[in-house]
Amino acid sequence: MNGNPLYHWIGLAVSTALMLPVPVGMLAGWTPPWMRKRRAGMRLRAYGFLCFYALTPVNSIPRIADAPFETVMACMYVGFAFGAAGAVLFLLAERKDSRAQAARPVEPMRSQH
Repeated sequence: MNGNPLYHWIGLAVSTALMLPVPVGMLAGWTPPWMRKRRAGMRLRAYGFLCFYALTPVNSIPRIADAPFETVMACMYVGFAFGAAGAVLFLLAERKDSRAQAARPVEPMRSQH
């Protein structure tokens, strides 16, 4: 029912190699070059990336273990919840960034001598 476990192992390995280093680095304090101007919501974005990464193991591991249909479906629903949580975290990060840009301090006026 769950197909060849090799495909799920490959998907899990590729997604771990490509998706996991960025949010772990962001949580450790690294800022990716394309996000240097949007620093206020960095932690929220990192947690959002981790939620989207969590989709892969939650959906792959039951299939690799050849779990029953009900377990695979329950894990799929948990995966949808992770996807929704990731989307909400990205929206909250964007909102936090826009508030930080709106509250940016204004440069003082220079005296005209």
